[in-house]
Amino acid sequence: MSSITAKPKILFVINKGSGNNSTDFEELIAVYFEDKPDFAYTTLLLDNEIDCDNLRAKIIAEKPNKVVAVGGDGTIKLLAEVLMGTGMPLGILPAGSANGMAKDLNIPTDYEPALDLICSKDGTLIHLIEINGQLCIHLSDIGFNAYVVKVFDSMKKRGMWSYIKAAWRVLWKHAKMKATFEINNKTVEREAVMIVLANGLSYGTGVTINPEGKLDDDVFEIIIVRKISVMELLKMRFSKLPFNPEKTELFRTKSISIKSKKKVHFQIDGEYLGKTNAVTAKILPKAVRIIY
Repeated sequence: MSSITAKPKILFVINKGSGNNSTDFEELIAVYFEDKPDFAYTTLLLDNEIDCDNLRAKIIAEKPNKVVAVGGDGTIKLLAEVLMGTGMPLGILPAGSANGMAKDLNIPTDYEPALDLICSKDGTLIHLIEINGQLCIHLSDIGFNAYVVKVFDSMKKRGMWSYIKAAWRVLWKHAKMKATFEINNKTVEREAVMIVLANGLSYGTGVTINPEGKLDDDVFEIIIVRKISVMELLKMRFSKLPFNPEKTELFRTKSISIKSKKKVHFQIDGEYLGKTNAVTAKILPKAVRIIY
């Protein structure tokens, strides 16, 4: 008897609210698969009513071989939380305004090569971070950049120019924090303008904050920025030169506890979360299988 092998099925989870483009991804995906008879696919549109439990139920019902996030870092984060620990490959079709995670993974922004990658690869296990009970797939920080995110969120226009204007405003207003770290069985005290908990390498703006980072080494990086200036921002944006040790310090760890004497601005993966004076983080090894 001959057996019929089922076609690989790909579920595309589309966040139409991502980014600021008007691309019809449903149509784009349909056209791509017109001459791909060896694949089956289906689409699911995200809406404001879908939470992790609902999304997990919908994915289980579809029984896909791969799930693809069509959106930005927020969409990837949502699906990573749903798929964490399942081994289900997660692909990325970049559709956000910054696409920081996709850039770190060198995923093409053009849809055809990105879809080719999704169809041809099975994914690699990467680690994530749990910070104050929340998932971090890319970058989190307290201090300067989190303040920039807050100002940026209040602006009417999105995009790189608005982010630059927000950073310029904060550059002349930010203050240093005094923080105590419990890291690698040591207590460290530092003054800093910004403390980054880095799973990824670069912000969506192109600023490389963690040039030595890897997504599969089961440690994350802590970057302590003691001093920030226009020149330092330009160096981070346009080069991958080593940090100036007088201004920036890097640690690798599996867990950390940070306490600040005063509350400071706090963000995870581009989402502003208010002010805090305590951050606790730990590595989540081999948490999700990403196609890149």
